[in-house]
Amino acid sequence: MPEWSIIIHGGAKTIIPEEEKSHRIAAEAAVMCGVAVLRDGGSAIDAVEASIRAMEDGGIFNAGQGSVKRSNGQVEMDASIMDGRTFDIGAMAGLSGIKNPISAAKLLLRERPVLLIGQPAIDYALQKGAEIFTAEHSQSTATTPCDTVGCVAMDRQGNLAVGLSTGGLTDAMSGRVGDVPLPGCGFYADNTRGALCFSGDGEGIARKMLAAEVMRKMEIMDSIQAITEALDDLKALDFEAGCILIDPQGEPAWGHNSSHFAIASQTSDQDAPVVAIKK
Repeated sequence: MPEWSIIIHGGAKTIIPEEEKSHRIAAEAAVMCGVAVLRDGGSAIDAVEASIRAMEDGGIFNAGQGSVKRSNGQVEMDASIMDGRTFDIGAMAGLSGIKNPISAAKLLLRERPVLLIGQPAIDYALQKGAEIFTAEHSQSTATTPCDTVGCVAMDRQGNLAVGLSTGGLTDAMSGRVGDVPLPGCGFYADNTRGALCFSGDGEGIARKMLAAEVMRKMEIMDSIQAITEALDDLKALDFEAGCILIDPQGEPAWGHNSSHFAIASQTSDQDAPVVAIKK
């Protein structure tokens, strides 16, 4: 069993050949931010935040400063984070003007509410000191209409955490929310059972409650088989997705039925991260 482990993804989508290198570089840079936290004895929650902040700030992925715009020309971002030890959840939807939605969601993590939306969520985040999303950072470089970033980590204490962040769908109606802030759909974390998150067609992931489905399957089969069967069920409805997870023993796993799924992972047993853009 590794002392710590981490895996990140940059979205279940199609990556054109000209962007494969930039996705590999961005994925590796993001996972190394989390690795630095875990190596120093930091928490899984902090590692998840660090890795996702790197992806929100990079402009390569549809999250944070790289978020795509809705049909009204505005940016509306969703994010969530969950502690597998306490089952605390912080989730926000419909954010604009916030530089790092994952950090805004983390501000809510120890509060009683699980999910805040729209202007009240923005007001809460700003009151708690969240950084502002400035005008010069409002242009997305994302070339796919469907994209999410995510991270799962296990720290030296054996605690699991998961986080997600997204700008949603290009030209989607204002107010549309996918699976990202919905526990049991896009994500879940439980120290005794594992932690995971999805990316892809949010409506399909939500309809099938895929995170809960994979958690259930992991009780009777290995991680890869659980992911594969869940994705097969989703594909039958003509939806695409990708999944990353870490089991209670700290072993990462991943799978996807989309064309590409940029990931990077590392455990304490490895000298360097594993980076890939598809299986």
